[in-house]
Amino acid sequence: MPDASTILLVDDEDSIQKLLTYPLEREGFRVVPARDGEEALQRFAAEPFDLVVLDVMLPKLDGLEVCRRLRSQSSVPIIMLTARDDELDKVLGLELGADDYITKPFSIREFRSRVRALLRRAAAPRTPSPDEDMISADGLVIDVGKRTVRVGDEPVQLTYVEFELLRTMAAHPGRVYTRQMLLESLWGGSDYREPRTIDVHVRHLREKLEPDPKEPEFILTVRGVGYRFRDR
Repeated sequence: MPDASTILLVDDEDSIQKLLTYPLEREGFRVVPARDGEEALQRFAAEPFDLVVLDVMLPKLDGLEVCRRLRSQSSVPIIMLTARDDELDKVLGLELGADDYITKPFSIREFRSRVRALLRRAAAPRTPSPDEDMISADGLVIDVGKRTVRVGDEPVQLTYVEFELLRTMAAHPGRVYTRQMLLESLWGGSDYREPRTIDVHVRHLREKLEPDPKEPEFILTVRGVGYRFRDR
């Protein structure tokens, strides 16, 4: 993970900006602050970022709308901060393309762990094995090296986590994955994360990939256990 990773930290509270910036800068990250939704979009347009930490409650444009706009143009990893343990905020953030969420108040150790995990996974050069470099199944084509996905002739835009989730399952068709296994595969651990997070990402994937998301052909539910990718 490069020390020069640049993080856009979007929160309107000075105390939170100081609290989170200090430990990130100590680890060698460059932190760029933004204090409202409009400033966040302006900063993001001005230079490349490796990660966005985005509060839900913001002046001018709220964090959910900022997330939606960022996701429409970029697959940059996004962590949402929510001020209360509000399931709706979390699910909405994930539906709009956030990769992870964390609920205030949280420990600095937990925050650093989340940031490091997403940056590490996003920066890690993966050398796919020959049998998973290109994965195809009935019109769905996953180019692991280029991180692109097509259904038929149409390119499909996936978030960082959606792509990793699809790649993990599609590389082992027929293998059943529990939600816990998928959390550990995606983030290197399941600490602080709810298994339902996986359900939201799977639903999002189905909406993007399946002809009929209610009758999925690619990502199948194994009732009471988890999910599997269809046998080739």
